[in-house]
Amino acid sequence: MSDRPRSPAFYLLAAFFCLFVAFLYGPTLTILVLSFQGPQGGLTFPMNGVSTHWFGKLWAGLGIVDIWGALWRSLRLGVVVMGLTVGIAFFAGLAFRKRFRGEGALFTVAVASLIVPSIVVSLGIGLEFRLLDDAVNWAAAATGWGWLQEHGTLMGLYTSALGAHLTWTLPFGLLIMFAVFNRFDPAYEEAARDLGATGPQTLRYVVVPILGPSLVGVALFGFTLSFDELARTSQAIGGRNTLPLELQGLTTTVTTPEIYALGTLTTGMSLAVIATALGASLYLQRRRARTGLRLG
Repeated sequence: MSDRPRSPAFYLLAAFFCLFVAFLYGPTLTILVLSFQGPQGGLTFPMNGVSTHWFGKLWAGLGIVDIWGALWRSLRLGVVVMGLTVGIAFFAGLAFRKRFRGEGALFTVAVASLIVPSIVVSLGIGLEFRLLDDAVNWAAAATGWGWLQEHGTLMGLYTSALGAHLTWTLPFGLLIMFAVFNRFDPAYEEAARDLGATGPQTLRYVVVPILGPSLVGVALFGFTLSFDELARTSQAIGGRNTLPLELQGLTTTVTTPEIYALGTLTTGMSLAVIATALGASLYLQRRRARTGLRLG
């Protein structure tokens, strides 16, 4: 270990890094602290007492805002988006290992939504479903099938909102799986086939266990990106808002530390999801290592 003194540049970069960390996590820590204001507390410092009063108010509900319903909708949508992102990204990664006509154009279309402004994507999806509603209403008038007009709107949590979220999560999942498969050694698959494994057996017992930690990472990306998405949902959700949209509505009116309590709660949920994903990834890695030792 060198005994040379550290240069001034080292301390300058260390100070810059500390400022960056404070800027990155300072707002979250501020919300965490202010969520424990006393009953007479406000939205700013100094704090007026310390209590869990605002968590109790949050548990009782936020008046006309169905915050727990919005949270439940965001969780359900996030789980569905996560599953679809993992499944589509995995099989797309398998497909792109083979050369086929039009693969470049398909890849460009798949990731193009990353460079299109989110609000434009949301407006486009919303307009598309309004046109579909008009088409259904026209078909109902032309055929006399009145029950077609009773559908209301085709926009909803698992239609337009789901598609809007997938335009955001799928490109990230695809890019991750492309990078993973680029480093995947096909010798494992060849060895499985030599031992008599079929294609599905090779996927189930060889490819998926090896890529398990990466699939957990894709799942984490899919859920968190969906759970936090606001702009792409704003024009494509229909009449029942997700949690980010309800929070946006709350910030436009006079608010209380209840919104900070909600921020603390959702941050804790996000950390729990991350911890679960990391735990699952470590478990899969250790399981694969133990299997390798037994085979060796």
